[in-house]
Amino acid sequence: MFTGIVEELGVVTQITHARDSARLQIEGEVVTQDVSHGDSISVNGVCLTVTQSDGATFETDVMAQTLQHSSIGGLEPGSPVNLERALRVDGRFGGHVVQGHVETTTSLLRREPGEAWEVLTFALPAAVARYLVAQGSVTLDGVSLTVSHLGHDTFSVSLIPTTLSMTTLGSLATGRSVNVEVDVLAKYVERLLTPRGGEDDE
Repeated sequence: MFTGIVEELGVVTQITHARDSARLQIEGEVVTQDVSHGDSISVNGVCLTVTQSDGATFETDVMAQTLQHSSIGGLEPGSPVNLERALRVDGRFGGHVVQGHVETTTSLLRREPGEAWEVLTFALPAAVARYLVAQGSVTLDGVSLTVSHLGHDTFSVSLIPTTLSMTTLGSLATGRSVNVEVDVLAKYVERLLTPRGGEDDE
């Protein structure tokens, strides 16, 4: 489990493509301090497993489905990525419950700079629209954010200076895609309130 509080901006140093997968080598001095084989690291909001580590870099394998259905497939050597290690039991819970399971992607429509912040507006994907609420939580490229405005087909988030400087969202260009993960609590509530048929009914 993650919290959506990015620990550092890493850099993709190498990508090796196979027929139905890819191996990424990523540099990140913070997340590799205590990394071990099999550990989970969130890369732009996608939970990936460390297969090898050496100094300040680690490697991870990415399957075809993840490459096709997340922004990971658009990465290339030199791409910056948001990195977060899995939450320790004794760690601070600073964001919200983030699983690293991306539901869909969306694209940035516009940026509106403020005095010390920026408002970013994204297209609202139909697949996750019912899970978003104004002032609720959403994860974009692994960053825990609050929905500041919810429209019919768009939603906005407001970024403080720390988020602008310490995550990829600070330099995200209009039209670029980001990974979206909604608050899993909303999905559980929906499931509990949905009548079930068949043998599950009591």
